[in-house]
Formats: sequence, structure tokens, C-alpha cells
Amino acid sequence: MIDQATVNRILDAANILEVVSDFVSLRRRGVNYVGLCPFHDEKTPSFSVSPSKGICKCFSCGKGGSAVHFIMEHEQMSYYEALKYLAKKYNIEVQERELSDEEKKAQGDRESMLILNTFAQEYFSNLLFNHIDGKSIGMAYFRERGFRDDIIRKFKLGYALEQRDAFATEALKAGYKKEYLLKTGLCLESQTGQMNDRFRGRVIFPVFSLSGKVIAFGGRVLKKTDKTAKYVNSPESEVYHKSNELYGIFQAKQAIVKNDKCFLVEGYTDVLSMHQAGIENVVASSGTSLTAGQIRLIHRFTDNITVLYDGDSAGIKASLRGIDLILKEGMNIKVVLLPDGDDPDSFSKKQSAASFTEYINSHETDFIRFKTNLLLESAGEDPIQRASLISDTVQSIAIIPDTIVRSVYIKECSRLLDVDEQVLIKEVNKTRYRQIQKEKEEITPLPPGQESETINEAIAQKIQTAQPTDSFQKENSPAQPVPSSPLDRYERTLIRYVVRYGEDILFTVTEEEGEEPAQYRVASYIEKELQGDDISLQNSLYAQILEEACQHIASEENFCCERYFISHPENPVSQLAVDLVSEKYQLSKYHSKFQKIETEREQLYHLVPRAIFELKDAIIKQERKRLNEQLKKASSENDFEKIRQTMEEIARLDEIKAILAKELGERIIIKPNI
Repeated sequence: MIDQATVNRILDAANILEVVSDFVSLRRRGVNYVGLCPFHDEKTPSFSVSPSKGICKCFSCGKGGSAVHFIMEHEQMSYYEALKYLAKKYNIEVQERELSDEEKKAQGDRESMLILNTFAQEYFSNLLFNHIDGKSIGMAYFRERGFRDDIIRKFKLGYALEQRDAFATEALKAGYKKEYLLKTGLCLESQTGQMNDRFRGRVIFPVFSLSGKVIAFGGRVLKKTDKTAKYVNSPESEVYHKSNELYGIFQAKQAIVKNDKCFLVEGYTDVLSMHQAGIENVVASSGTSLTAGQIRLIHRFTDNITVLYDGDSAGIKASLRGIDLILKEGMNIKVVLLPDGDDPDSFSKKQSAASFTEYINSHETDFIRFKTNLLLESAGEDPIQRASLISDTVQSIAIIPDTIVRSVYIKECSRLLDVDEQVLIKEVNKTRYRQIQKEKEEITPLPPGQESETINEAIAQKIQTAQPTDSFQKENSPAQPVPSSPLDRYERTLIRYVVRYGEDILFTVTEEEGEEPAQYRVASYIEKELQGDDISLQNSLYAQILEEACQHIASEENFCCERYFISHPENPVSQLAVDLVSEKYQLSKYHSKFQKIETEREQLYHLVPRAIFELKDAIIKQERKRLNEQLKKASSENDFEKIRQTMEEIARLDEIKAILAKELGERIIIKPNI
């Protein structure tokens, strides 16, 4: 466990803007920053970061929180794992007690696999630099390919021995469990129970997550035989989903943001060579077909992507349809065709960063134009092939979400293909309609009699049903009580004041002359008022927040409710706190240019009491409704004693309601007509 003093130092040091910027490309908007949400697929930024509040929040999917909770969600870490991650980022020493055997056993598979992967990476790297075979075989290969030591160390390359079970033996000896050797794919088990290394006799390319954790490996064989695959990669696992990962993204993310562009290549060595040439904003799909998950990973950092093709690649046409996915994501895509006989690896070795950049700038071609020209060459004058080409091009244009961009491409393709622009417009619209129809078919069938519902309404229905029922309830976290009480909105208003201003002094009252004035803070005043009328908050989460706030305010001199609750170790509490302090819109400076706008904090002296009266009034109304139902039932049963008792209770409630109405009426601020 981490002591509270260290936790506080970590929370103080963690800059939400710096933490989120490691994973999301942010742009300033007023006092906040916005970017594409990393937790769901979107094309319009709805993810907001507030440096002043120290929180982030997506106003579309609802996810967000403090720097700690952002790391928890993004990296799938526990609260204390996220704290350790931030401590490492900000060079804060964390003193922890030794975990017991029981606690070690309780650690999840994911953490155990990541620890094992780190051990494997260090083992392979150590062999490369220090073992006789690693130096004479593995390092000799990298030297032959022209890679410098700084690049080898930057990407933590390694070497696996030829021995069948060299790594397995070493890992088991170090105390790592057999089940994790198999789950990570580092080892395979024979029918006789023999543990065999997956990557033996290969140079090793570790694959890193966006945060720098080792999640998988690629291995290239050095002794090529007909029975041996050139490359072997880690299988899918709990820590590695290849469709959502890109080789080099960890080393490239800052350069991608800085240059506002990402280069996409095919293999590991392409990435290494470009880094060595000074081009760092580059990632590789590692030989797999490009996926939507990989594209979204790039889209977090930039809208611009340039694909580098081998000059003599025979697979360009085959890869074109996969590249259409980039268009669908609303990104700007360009293509560079390298000289014949060159791939990014070989070409970058001949260039400096300046000459490489100059070549790209002068040879970059818009993807649609590139695709059209490429297909035109193969179609020639054959009318059937030209018709197929037009259809193929229309498919690509129709995918583009931006109307203006589509219009520009239609005009350009009309010129290139010598086809009437109106014909292309018509075909693009038909294709887009078919795409919408396809989406409609994926929606749950409508009830009988509603089949005529429009496509847009059907899609809207799909979006609505996808929304969580509770905006601050997080998947896979302890469930929070779902608001169902008619009192919830009144209770929520009070808790909002507690989270945002709980420690603020609301009133100072002198009970008797000569005594020290008593200070009522927002949280303690609310608690006192509710207890005075024996009112308990029905939402258990609200009750927990009020109780914790009052306890900490009473015992800690400089306690800050907002900071405490948005970094709370219980996720439902922190998510609710983030919802309560988040503001989607900011008042523009224009409104305060000619007059002083009184802030909410400056109005607390009447806002908080009013909110308490409104809750009490709502409780009275709820009880009055219950008594009315009780009166009806007693009347139908001719129970005159029950009728008398109920009418007395109603009269008492009406007296209280009249007092509350007077209090509420006196606190209504009417804006004068101007």
C-alpha cells in the first residue's frame, strides 16, 4: 500500500494536461483543451480537459476523471497501479510494504503477464548485448542492417537463443508461472508437457503499448528454411490485441503531435530505419491488414496520415480497400510511392531527415488521385475495366464523412476519369444510401406498425439504446444506485455544492457575546439542516460523499472537497464528482466585459439554503401525495378514524408547506425589466 502523504504528493504533481497529452492530441479551446475521446469512436472532439479543475471528461460517452482515473481507464490499471504509474512519470519515490503470498496470488492475470513480458524483454536484450551468441549472431544481423546502438536500445531489441527451452528454463527458475508463459505466448507446451520457446533462434522486436508497457513480441528468423516462417509474432492475449496496436506508437506519439502527421509503413525495420534517419513520427501495421482500431489510435494524435509504399510492391492494389478505412474515419490521407527497388528501410538509409522530408513533400499524392491514376493505368482503354474503376472510386468517395471534401473529390475524379460530374454525384449518393440502409439492418427490428420509421430515426434509436442508463456509472466497476427517486435531483444539487464548495465558509454566527464566532461551512451546514429535520439522503452514494466531506473538513485544516472526491479511490464516487464539477460550456468574456457577473461561489449564501428548502418541499409534496392516496383508500372503506387521522396529518403538512413556500418565495431573485 502507498501511504497517504505519498498519494498527496502524486496527486499534486500530476498535471492532467500533461497526462492526457501523452495519449490524446489536444487543442486549446478557451480555458480548456479538447480532443478526440480515447474511450469511444468519434470524429468530432467531445473530450474536454480542464487544467484548472484537474479533470477530463467526454461529454459524449461520459467517461473521464482525474489524472489517476484517466490512467486507470485508459491503461486498465487499478487505483494503486495508476498512482505508481504517475509516481514514475513525475519521479516520486514510492515506499511500499512487501506483498504477502496471498496478495501476490490475488494479482490479476493482466498484471502478471505484463510483468513477465518486461522480464522477457530484459532477458532478450541482455542476450543481444552480452551473450556470445547474441553478439555474434543477433547483433551481427543488426549491424549488417546498419542500425546504431542508440536505435537498438531505444526500441529495446533483443535475441533469443537457439536452445529449445532456454527462455522457459530461465523464467521458471526466476519464479514465473507456467500458465503465464503459455498465456503470453512466449512458450508452447508439447504433448509430453515439454515447454518450448516460441521465439528461439530469432532477433526480437518488443511491441509496446501507448504507455510504454511491453505487450507482445515479434521475432525474425536468421536461418531461413522452408519449414520456418520468416516472422513469428505473439498470439492474441489479454494484454495484446493486434488489431488495436501499432508497432512504434509509443516512440512516435510525441513526434506525431509535433508534426501533425503520421507516416504508416509495413514492417519493424522500416520504423527503425526512419527513426535512425531522424523521422520519428512513423508507425507500422507489422504486416497485418490495417484495422479501424489501429486507425483510431493514430487519429488520437493527428488528422493527417501518409502511407509509404514500396516502389516495386505488388500488393499496392490489394491494400487499397483497407486504406479506405482511413477515409471512413474522416482523416486526410496521402500516399508516397518510393523509387523502384526501395522500401522505407532501404530508402531512409540513403537519406538525411531533411532530404527524406523533401522527397515526401514533393512526391506526396492525395489518396483518391493516387488510386484513380493507379487503376487507370491497369484499365487502359477497356470499357469494362474503366466502368469497374469508376465504381471502385465511387465507393471510396462515398465513405468520406465530410460533405465538402466529398464534393471536391467528385470534381477532381470527374476531370481525371472524363465522366460527367452529375453522374458521379448520383452514384455517390446511391452508395451512401446503401451504406445507411446497411446500418439500419443492423439495428434491432422495430415493433409491428413502426416499420415506416425513417432511417435517421432508426439510427438515432440505435445511438440512444447504446447510451448508459446512468451517466456516471462505469462499466466493470462497483454499481452505483441508479437514480429512481423523485427526490434525486434535489439531493444531487446539494451534493454538487458539497463536492464543489464543501469546505467554503457559508455563515459566521456569534451565539453569545464574548464567544468565538461559529463558522458554518457548506457541507457541515447541509448536514446540520438535514439532521435537524431527521432527513436522510436516499441515494447511498450522496450520503457517503456528505459524510466523508464533513469528517475530513472537521479533521483536516486545508481539506479541499473537489480535489479529494475527483481523485477518490472508489470509482463511482470519483465519476460522480467529475460529473458534478464538469461544465460543457464556458461563459464568454463578452458577457463580463461591461458588467461584473456574480459567480456561483459568491451566491452560495442564498443558493445552498434554497436548495435545502427545495428538498424539504419535495419531501413534503411526496408525503402529501402518499396521504392523499391513503385518504382515498380510507374513504372507500368508510374508515372514519383513519380519515380523521390522515386529514390531521395533511393539515400539519400544509402548515409546513406554507412556511417553506414563504421561505422559497422570499429567496426568488427576480431580474428587473430593463
